[in-house]
Amino acid sequence: MITIFSGLILSIFLFFLGFICLIVKRNLLYILIGLEIMINSLALMMVFIGNYWKQVDGQIMYIFIITIAASEASIGLAFLINIYKYKNTLDINVLSEMKK
Repeated sequence: MITIFSGLILSIFLFFLGFICLIVKRNLLYILIGLEIMINSLALMMVFIGNYWKQVDGQIMYIFIITIAASEASIGLAFLINIYKYKNTLDINVLSEMKK
């Protein structure tokens, strides 16, 4: 059985992995993937804490978080497709340049 300490360590590791992906990568798709990793690590933490307290609230919050993350990912991917269609790149350095 997984203890609360090891579960929280795993969740914190995944959160920082997503945060590093968010900071280091310059591609919008990788940034979206990093955000999804961070959201999923927080949802995993909710499940571990709910299991530790012997409550089902953590699992219910997990369902809500995953539902919101799925809708956020679908909207984000639709935006990324439109941005790529018009600019032919997803590099944030290129996209952040102002037009003169």
